[in-house]
Amino acid sequence: MATSLGSNTYNRQNWEDADFPILCQTCLGENPYIRMICARPFTVFRWCPGTRMRFKKTEVCQTCSKMKNVCQTCLLDLEYGLPIQVRDTGLSVKDEVPKSDVNKEFYTQNMEREIANSDGTRPVGQLGKATSSSDMLLKLARTTPYYKRNRPHICSFWVKGECKRGEECPYRHEKPTDPDDPLADQNIKDRYYGINDPVADKLLKRASTMPRLDPPEDKSISTLYIGGLGDTVTDGDLKSHFYQFGEIRTITIVQRQQCAFIQFATRQSAEMAAEKSFNKLIINGRRLTVKWGRSQAARGKEGIKDGVSEMGTRLDPVPGLPGALPPPPALDEEAPANYFNLDPSTSPAVMNIALPPPPGINPPPPGFGPPMFHPMGPMAPPMPPPMSMRPPGQIHYPSQDPQRMGAHAAHGSRHGD
Repeated sequence: MATSLGSNTYNRQNWEDADFPILCQTCLGENPYIRMICARPFTVFRWCPGTRMRFKKTEVCQTCSKMKNVCQTCLLDLEYGLPIQVRDTGLSVKDEVPKSDVNKEFYTQNMEREIANSDGTRPVGQLGKATSSSDMLLKLARTTPYYKRNRPHICSFWVKGECKRGEECPYRHEKPTDPDDPLADQNIKDRYYGINDPVADKLLKRASTMPRLDPPEDKSISTLYIGGLGDTVTDGDLKSHFYQFGEIRTITIVQRQQCAFIQFATRQSAEMAAEKSFNKLIINGRRLTVKWGRSQAARGKEGIKDGVSEMGTRLDPVPGLPGALPPPPALDEEAPANYFNLDPSTSPAVMNIALPPPPGINPPPPGFGPPMFHPMGPMAPPMPPPMSMRPPGQIHYPSQDPQRMGAHAAHGSRHGD
């Protein structure tokens, strides 16, 4: 059935009229001569991005591309080169596109109206309302095109050992990746809606392991430590950089340590300066270290505590070193020190204490052991007089003690000589 020219023209108003696709530099490739084939329901472009590269084509219409600000082929963000899920997470944007046909058509018409009223230089929808960029996205973003993404697919015949084309085969002769690898199962629809994207999950895990500077719990701290100044960085250079974040109260430079302490008037200014300067502060060609200052109570606790360094990283114990000694027991200053565990009721004089027999020898029966006398008891032997009360010329030797065995024999032998 033939259609009139008027009805055909009316139906063509719902088709997009474009002369060139919306592409990123990677998908466009290095080849300046691109062959394009158009088809419906939207204009489909097909081209070869370079020598020994596979042919590529547009996957979504330009309206869907403008709504998400993505490439029509790889569906990666045009500004950062990252998946939609990573970009929305970094910008804290939640743009849920309807999935049913009726709701999607209504949503698309509203977006087309908003796109027509805009200048075309900024994204529309929830993404256009995001005012600030994210440091995480700046660290993960690609700065150069990744042309390996345009390589041909792996030859399935070569994997089975049946490819007979040799060098003329347009596919890659390489071993495929592990089928259990999450990156081997990628869905272009999930990438567009920003859900269950294995590439996005890998990038988000990498972002979670990046070093970051968390603000301290003490809200009174508004001082930043700047290290690695050298001899070229002055207080004027520091002031010209950090004054953009808020009012600065003091700047103290310690020339011996080659560091500086910058105290802000408010905690909010210090947090903004730490967030914008951590791990990317370069002044006069020197990369400077940015850390939070410490409170007065924490300054006395230098070094390492509980195996954690000042930067907050866990330190592994050094093998071969002895462990820490236990703390000594608390002693009462007024109580006398009892080093020999003697009974406090006994006299401080020396006691004749029987020692236990050596191992392997039976103890003597009761009554045959060495006598035990209390120094002040009635059966105790007389104590020798002190040195000050002894008569002159008399010297007491232990061998002269009549209680000692062999004392008389030694005394008689001395007189016999």
